[in-house]
Amino acid sequence: MNQINKRALFSDESDQYRIPLEVKPGDTSAVLFRTAKDNADAVFLISGGIRLPMEKYRTNELFDYYRVKLEVKDEKILYYFEIRLGKERVFFNKRGVTNDLQSCYSFGIVPGFFTPDWAKGAVMYQIYVDRFCNGDPSNDVVTGEYSYIGEQVERVEDWDRCPKPMDVRSFYGGDLQGILDKLDYLEDLGIDVIYMNPIFVSPSNHKYDCQDYDYIDPHFTVIREDGGEILQEGEQDNQKASKYIQRVVHKENLEASNEFFARFVEEVHKRGIRVVLDGVFNHCGSFNKWLDRERLYEGDEDYEKGAYVSPDSPYRGFFKFNNEHEWPYNPFYDGWWGHDTLPKLSYETSEELYNYIMRIARKWVSPPYNVDGWRLDVAADLGLSAEFNHRFWKDFRRNVKEANPEAVIYAEHYGDAAAWLQGDEWDSVMNYDAFMEPMTWFLTGMEKHSEEYREDLLNNEKVLTNTLGHTIRAFFGQSFLIAMNQLSNHDHSRFLTRTNHKVGRVGDLGSAAAEEGVSKAVFREAVALQMIWHGAPTIYYGDEAGLCGFTDPDNRRTYPWGHEDLDLIRYHKELIRIRKEHPVCRKGSGTLLLAERGILSFIRFDETDQLLIVINNLEEGKKLKLPVWLGEVRDGVLMERLMLSVEDGFTTESACYLTLGGEIEIFMPPFSAAVLAPRQEEEQAVVKEKFICSFYRNLREKFWGRR
Repeated sequence: MNQINKRALFSDESDQYRIPLEVKPGDTSAVLFRTAKDNADAVFLISGGIRLPMEKYRTNELFDYYRVKLEVKDEKILYYFEIRLGKERVFFNKRGVTNDLQSCYSFGIVPGFFTPDWAKGAVMYQIYVDRFCNGDPSNDVVTGEYSYIGEQVERVEDWDRCPKPMDVRSFYGGDLQGILDKLDYLEDLGIDVIYMNPIFVSPSNHKYDCQDYDYIDPHFTVIREDGGEILQEGEQDNQKASKYIQRVVHKENLEASNEFFARFVEEVHKRGIRVVLDGVFNHCGSFNKWLDRERLYEGDEDYEKGAYVSPDSPYRGFFKFNNEHEWPYNPFYDGWWGHDTLPKLSYETSEELYNYIMRIARKWVSPPYNVDGWRLDVAADLGLSAEFNHRFWKDFRRNVKEANPEAVIYAEHYGDAAAWLQGDEWDSVMNYDAFMEPMTWFLTGMEKHSEEYREDLLNNEKVLTNTLGHTIRAFFGQSFLIAMNQLSNHDHSRFLTRTNHKVGRVGDLGSAAAEEGVSKAVFREAVALQMIWHGAPTIYYGDEAGLCGFTDPDNRRTYPWGHEDLDLIRYHKELIRIRKEHPVCRKGSGTLLLAERGILSFIRFDETDQLLIVINNLEEGKKLKLPVWLGEVRDGVLMERLMLSVEDGFTTESACYLTLGGEIEIFMPPFSAAVLAPRQEEEQAVVKEKFICSFYRNLREKFWGRR
């Protein structure tokens, strides 16, 4: 008796299995489903308790394809599939074949939810500006220019010095001119988007403690009118930091800085590269002009009194004060996680603050700046209640999209982000749950901060596949195809360092330990997966050059100009090239071919193209049979190897594998990664003839010896 071939069943939220993927109310969407050929009596789409029969509309030698058209109204449509053959029936949703029919695992059509096409599958590059390139030393922070968290700031003279355990007040001089100077490098690498950590006026090198949301920090751009004095040795009073006040409070420098930034974005756009800014709207900094705890603005007629300075400040409602009898200079305000350098913004008590930030949301994505989107810091923390949080982000999205419909909105979020990804708040997230964390555990056994090693999770394919099957529930297709897939970033250890299995931080282990015993082969495996996976692969500056580092601040080392790992750069460049030569990586479907201990194979596919990745994360070589038919590769097709990474390097030398019985056989050396694609049709016949001749010659020699 025939049974349903469960492995052949497939649908997803790509534009191959839902046409179109993104719709407006009133549109019609065609939903598709795949079964093995002649392997179903009926296929149904089930939505809201209604079972809709699907018509078989197309067939080939491998599969039958079913379709149903849905009229889209104003409400979201959640659906899954039922497949029947004889008395057998199975269900299929985001988890694949399953009996877990919770709505969170249903596919979904969200009318009116569009994410920018340019972001789908884009290659992104994250830059921590102070550490990337110093293009203009004249704007550098000067040692002693001001005091921050109890000590004076320092200008680090040695670009290659590793960050100290307390690094927040150390400046290396990276700036926007430095990024402009390296645009040739970024363009040659293949970058589509630059995402920068915060660049607004701020006293720290990380700038997550904003001083003024209306202006780009002149230390990153241009200082038109310099002057004033630095602090005397040991001095902590920033009212005496006249050089700093001249640079970042006086309007002539601030206006010049914004003018520079507008030109910066224009130059980047000329290269076909987009720009995403980091927005920190949950909290600001104690230097902020609205609070003015440092009293930098107190005597300047261009500014209103800060809420720390005066109870009559127009900004008093921007913060929650806990002692109403302390003015002037009231230090009793709420800080984020108790940090008085990070005052919590109190939107519930100030409609003016609410409207101010909505104006900021629009300002930077509008002319003359025209940035292409926002990344939102600790976005789920904003507000004092979940209800208010969602109201805020709905309004934020409305403002951003009205000002620039092509702008993207990413959020930093740990855990299930589904509540914010319903089409009316965030576009997508930094993809910790469905990429960085599971891939890190599988390939290295390390926690993403390098604070734990779990041998039981290293090479554990069951944990990996269960995690991926569960975490995908947070995403609709529009969000999934633009998810920011990172291996490293400014908050976590460098992935290359995780490969050495050392547990700890730089203060305990020292900087050198982050570079000891690392495995570039494992790192190359991870990069190959990153470049083929669903979403937007996002490189943290310097990863491609072999930069190491424990979690922050050690992960914020300077880019190693002049002593880069040129082979790793070339590896990234080749993989990005391969990715761009296969548009299936931007919007195509994807499915796992094989997952077993230390082995992972994944294929992206659509009607015209396939791209396959296979990795072996084990110490021994493995001969594998890969069921490429699951990616709709037909028998007789030659799969050409485009890239092979092994323990001691990589090669782009071609090799071919003939698809027989729906499979290819491939030997994977220890700690290796291979990327394969179908050979171009016009080359298939010639190569196939050579392949078959070689196959039979080897067979003859094996059984009859050489003649």
